[in-house]
Formats: sequence, C-alpha cells, structure tokens
Amino acid sequence: MLHESFVTLFWQVFDEVNQASEYFHVRPITVKRWLSGTIDVNPMAEKLLLIRARGYLPDDTRWTGFRIDEDDAVLITPEGRRFSPKELDSWALRFDTFHALKRMYELDYIPVRTNVITPLPFRGGRRIQKPEGKTVTKEKKKELRKIQAKRKA
Repeated sequence: MLHESFVTLFWQVFDEVNQASEYFHVRPITVKRWLSGTIDVNPMAEKLLLIRARGYLPDDTRWTGFRIDEDDAVLITPEGRRFSPKELDSWALRFDTFHALKRMYELDYIPVRTNVITPLPFRGGRRIQKPEGKTVTKEKKKELRKIQAKRKA
C-alpha cells in the first residue's frame, strides 16, 4: 500500500491518532510517524486497516455493500437493514414459522419487521447496563402496528 493511500484510508476510518494507536496496539508517536512518512508502515497495520475499512467481510463481489458495525455489533445490508447476531441465528426458524402461519391463516400481506432487542453482552463478569445500539421497545412496536392497521383500513 502506498503512503498516500494509507493516510487517506486512515483518516476515513479513524477520527484521531489515539483511537488508532489503541486499535493497532502501538504508541501514538508510532502512528504519527506512519502518517508523516518518517518510518514505513508496519505491514500488519496495513492489513488491519484494510480489514477494518472493509468491515471484516471478504473482498468478494457477493459481499459488496455489506458492512459490519462493530460498535453496535450488527451486520448492515446495502439497503441499510441491520441484523444482530441473535437475529441471524434464528432466521431459518422465523422464516419457517412465518410461512406456516401464512398458510394456516391465509395471510395476504407481509408484516414489517422491526429490530429485535437482544440482551447486552457481559464484560468483566457483569452485564452491560447501557445499550450500545439503537433498539426498538415494545411500546414503539405497538405504535407502529397501530399506524399500519390504520393505513390498511
């Protein structure tokens, strides 16, 4: 990777030098030297930067547009839909259940899916108290259903 392309990609991914130094596990002065060009960039740091910029997904045309938001721990599709790991894990079961209900009750509409609230992960033996991503509460889901029912009526 050329120095100019490294600097350009670096500032697209990171907001400040300290954030990058924590990510690469080096001191901030090392990152500043990489950016100024006084020393060559570590090849492993280049690879890590490319992986982070790509969103941890393979460099394949089938994954074009997909990315992973590591702060919210979700997979984001090119259309902007967000899937948590728990949602992806239960996707086949949901699909089968939906089509069974559709056949049983002869439904002719497709309900709009909202984000599912997943339990927060454990850190240091305790469950995190503050949600790290945008979640939809039960009350908000009920409001959305009422709005949809009014539109159909």
